[in-house]
Amino acid sequence: MMEKMKFVKRRQKDKIVRVEGPPYHTMTLDTVAQLMKSDLEDGLSDDEIISRQKEYGYNEMEGEGGVNPIKLLIKQFINILVLILLIAMVVSFVFKDYVEGGVICAIMFLNAGVGFAQEYKAEKTMESLRQMASPTVNVIRQGQQKTIATRDLVPGDVIVMKSGDVIGADCRVIESFNMDIDEALLTGESVPVNKQPQVIEGELVPLGDRINMCYSSTTLTKGRGRAIVTAIGMDTEIGKIAKRLLEGSDSSRTPLQRSLDRMAVVLLVVAVLSIIIVFGANKFSGIDDQVILYAISTAIAVIPEGLIAVVTLTQAFGVHSMAQANALVRRMAALEMLGAVTNVCSDKTGTLTQSKMVLTRLWRPEEGFYRVSGLGFSIDGQVTPEQEGNTNVVTSENMSTGFRQMVLNAALCNMSEVRKDKEGDGYHGIGDPTEIALQVYAHKLQMGKPQLTNNKVEDNNKENWKVLVEYPFDSTIKRMSVICETPQGNRVAYLKGATERVLESCVGVQMSHGVESMNQDQLEALILPQVEELARGGLRVLSLATRQLKTDGLISYDTFKREDIEQDMIFCGLVGIYDPPRVESKGAVEKCHLAGITVHMLTGDHVATATAIAREVGILPEDYGLEQTTKPEMVVGRSSLVMPATEFDRLSEEQVDALPELPLVVARCSPDTKVKMIEALHRRKRISGMTGDGVNDSPSLKESDIGIAMGQNGSDVAKQAADIVLVDDNFATIVSAVEEGRRVFANISRFCVHMVSVNVAEVTPLLLGLIFLDNTGRSVFPLSPIQILFNNVVTSSPPAMALGLEPVHPQQMLVPPRSTSEGLFSRSNVVDILYYGVMMGLICLANFAIVIFGWGDGNLGSNCNLHYDSSCFLVYRARGALFATMTVLLLLHGYTCRDLKHPAWSWKALTTKQNYYLHGSTIFGFSIMFVALYVPVLNTEVFRHAPIDWEWGMVAASTLVYIAFAEGWKWLRRTWLTRI
Repeated sequence: MMEKMKFVKRRQKDKIVRVEGPPYHTMTLDTVAQLMKSDLEDGLSDDEIISRQKEYGYNEMEGEGGVNPIKLLIKQFINILVLILLIAMVVSFVFKDYVEGGVICAIMFLNAGVGFAQEYKAEKTMESLRQMASPTVNVIRQGQQKTIATRDLVPGDVIVMKSGDVIGADCRVIESFNMDIDEALLTGESVPVNKQPQVIEGELVPLGDRINMCYSSTTLTKGRGRAIVTAIGMDTEIGKIAKRLLEGSDSSRTPLQRSLDRMAVVLLVVAVLSIIIVFGANKFSGIDDQVILYAISTAIAVIPEGLIAVVTLTQAFGVHSMAQANALVRRMAALEMLGAVTNVCSDKTGTLTQSKMVLTRLWRPEEGFYRVSGLGFSIDGQVTPEQEGNTNVVTSENMSTGFRQMVLNAALCNMSEVRKDKEGDGYHGIGDPTEIALQVYAHKLQMGKPQLTNNKVEDNNKENWKVLVEYPFDSTIKRMSVICETPQGNRVAYLKGATERVLESCVGVQMSHGVESMNQDQLEALILPQVEELARGGLRVLSLATRQLKTDGLISYDTFKREDIEQDMIFCGLVGIYDPPRVESKGAVEKCHLAGITVHMLTGDHVATATAIAREVGILPEDYGLEQTTKPEMVVGRSSLVMPATEFDRLSEEQVDALPELPLVVARCSPDTKVKMIEALHRRKRISGMTGDGVNDSPSLKESDIGIAMGQNGSDVAKQAADIVLVDDNFATIVSAVEEGRRVFANISRFCVHMVSVNVAEVTPLLLGLIFLDNTGRSVFPLSPIQILFNNVVTSSPPAMALGLEPVHPQQMLVPPRSTSEGLFSRSNVVDILYYGVMMGLICLANFAIVIFGWGDGNLGSNCNLHYDSSCFLVYRARGALFATMTVLLLLHGYTCRDLKHPAWSWKALTTKQNYYLHGSTIFGFSIMFVALYVPVLNTEVFRHAPIDWEWGMVAASTLVYIAFAEGWKWLRRTWLTRI
């Protein structure tokens, strides 16, 4: 249809058909809505969205991100650990040991295949999580505002935009309020473009001049508006010319990966030294194929071949678990740093509180305090005075002039909407929670914005106010104002915002008898005590003011300077808005304190308001600030626990560092205050997590060790600067994320100790076994190369993977955060690795020697490293005993590594929360061990060992010895060697 109407043109260039969309900028909004088959007020229906998603697909770039299987497979072989296996395989084939070479080759490719499968799954998981954590957009569907992922936008969607949003698709502007958009990415124009909904004549108007269109990936720098989506994905302007700009990933290696790289280098050095020791034992002469194979076997024993795959799997599960807990990890390094967090700096509204603002109390000069009933978004409620004996309910008919100005201010100096649910009798709000609370208050007095600005012909009896100019809330001056036209044609300015910023614009007070002029000192003396009274109850206090303007003719945003309007104001009154804490916030803060994590509240609210909420959630002591004084700032002055940002910002770095402790609550803070707090924490060698939701929060999110953005109310700029995105904007989710971060790092530490100590256990008998010489004078393998590989890959890896899935330790959040200097291979871990490895290696070597020299006659045969004959009976039997002992001990070692300090074989440990993955891997290890020992040909020709019988008694005794030595070592660690 569009082609017939010549709205769509197809241009042939280089044999690629490019479809150009209709010139929406030349059409009226009604025409655009008809073409898009959408409604400018209610948006699309759910059924229409489903059909359009099938037709247009997702709103994303072709080939954006994605997983490259070929690169991922090649990556498995570009590894120091695999390189040693490759050398061993080549050596085996060179010396015509095809069975051993073939098995090494198969195990190497099996290991690479397992690693590939796990990393591929992990990458796919991360890709899906990146999509979940991608920028979101507010849309109106079926008449209700919803937050959806940008990739789910479809043509015809009506989107709601605010300052800080990244535009998710090409769209036609429906309405705009001081809306400036930075289009530098698309047009190269450095100055933001002010957008207007008016039709533009001329189809060939350049993109930069199409002021009624918004384009994908551009940023809304100021104001707000609504628009209807006209193109998505590759059909957008940015999709046509800037596909590569949207691709990219964070390929830098994380601290954990760098730690593993260093470990690989250390193990390579140890492997080379082991080879030199083997050659040195043979005096570097007479080195034949058996000596070389022995040396390669020793080098193989040093390398934990499955370690990288296990690490990848553990991290993938950790990221997935955090996603289920509503925390989306955007950068893998954050998962590693979470376990070391010492300080969490949190916003108040929406994070510690419910972000469901309710106006519950107000104050009018001369009239006193009023109580407002009703909760949530319900417009049912009454306004009654608090004075004893006065029970008159305030209505639009009996309210005073000053009271009426307050209600008009609440309704008109307001960007939000209150709408009735299409289903049910409830209401929902669209916009900022604080402004919704004000709008609900105005509705309770039948003076909501829709009633005041209703221009329908049949409602001639209604007052028809007009909002002419809107100066949006600015975080630097902390206020908002509008210019309105009354039904009589007069012009009025309304102002609302933080009390200190509103008072500096005021020159008088609206009393019941008229306006009374006052200077700043008089205003503060009258109003500030009332602010303290409201704020002491945990209310967020806003001041309202008004001013009559003498203007004629048309006016617009550029007619006046904002500062000229926001002066000579008349103060009307105060409103107190309550945002109740989340039910789970207090418990989450207590959990942080038990875990040695300090919680700070950085908020834009008043000092008394912030103090009240901080007491309620447990950040401050319950009795803090409740001393009998009418000036809470006197209490603040006696302690640095609570500070206004004006005081904190005045402190030099030296003065901040001299504080006994940093403030737990900073009120009235700006984005720069948050950055200063992070810098102060860094100077104290603390690891910080910072929450943020606005564009201005991005510096502090980047400055902190872990930036945490809000998923529901956060701007897209904040999400892109953050390491973690909270889907539910809940402080308790941060605590869950820290707990998960500690669990993941502890589990990686556990299985690293397990896997590397198993390698030490294998190297120990190989190096000490150099003293066992056969009849030809060559050293006899206590372990064959296939036995080593089998234990490393098939038997040891499953328990290690199970340790990576170990549930949260009961004391995980009852110990202080680990030091950042404590890596995977801390002193305690290295000591554990050496102790357990050497201990297991000696037990296994002792069993080998008992079979040879205790049960047997000490005959080590001839050339038993390469083939089997009757002279090798004892050697093969001893290898079978050593292999069985090694396998059993490394399986039991998995249980020991569940807790490296506390008993693993006590009744308490055996009856607490179990790791069923570890049970399963142990059963698998025992099963596969019997196959390797007793299947004919496989045992003698491949593994080069023989079946055992009475030796099982020796294996059982070795198990008891191992448990005794392991538990004894843990007892020493807990009592005498506590510093290790």
